[in-house]
Amino acid sequence: MTATSSGLPFGIDFGGSGIKGAPVDLTNGEFAADRVRIDTPMPSTPEAVAQVFVELLGSFSASDGAVGVTVPGVVKRGVVRSAANIDKHWVGEDADQLFTEATGRAVHVVNDADAAGLAEVRYGAAKGRGGLVIVTTLGTGIGSALVYDGVLVPNSELGHLEIDGHDAEKRAASSVKDREELSWEEWAKRLTTYYRELEQLFSPELFVVGGGVSKKAEHFLPLVDIETEIIPAQLRNAAGIVGAALYATESKD
Repeated sequence: MTATSSGLPFGIDFGGSGIKGAPVDLTNGEFAADRVRIDTPMPSTPEAVAQVFVELLGSFSASDGAVGVTVPGVVKRGVVRSAANIDKHWVGEDADQLFTEATGRAVHVVNDADAAGLAEVRYGAAKGRGGLVIVTTLGTGIGSALVYDGVLVPNSELGHLEIDGHDAEKRAASSVKDREELSWEEWAKRLTTYYRELEQLFSPELFVVGGGVSKKAEHFLPLVDIETEIIPAQLRNAAGIVGAALYATESKD
């Protein structure tokens, strides 16, 4: 390690439109430098994205710890198994190996909702809470993370539960609220149906609700009629980067 190195891990939040990254101080779960954003290349093939990662990491030469990357898809042992809003060439790609070889750093890939869930449990809304915490992200779809006593159960994909004959996220995601011009009350009824199903299946201690719409939680969360405590996420746009850095640091090679 050189005199100018920090040992700080680096988090990268890879999405369909932008790739954002920053070094992370895991003592407090905060960025150790200003975040940098680069447009996602088109097409967003694994090789093209890997080159963006090289460029991004080159902007932070002092951060030389492990690198965590969020992916909007199922990830098993570093291999991407599904691709929601990214190029279909990702399916079957050993992303851990590809990015490690491209960057010369130890890179670990994690589902984007799982990363956000880890961050919220360690540093955010669910900090200090034991038992089962279910973190859901309401956006274009519904992402989910199951964290039990601080341990992630990966790739839960609870947005795809079938409820009343419908894929849950096609009825209750925030994009559906906008597209169908639902009132807060109408949307909250759909969310109540969704979260009651999760209650029945998992009996969690706490629900944490993230996604951009969580900034307006006061308009809809009090209307969600369930027994389990349900609260808004705290880290918001930082959750993916922070959670990815945390996941990479704690992952075993």
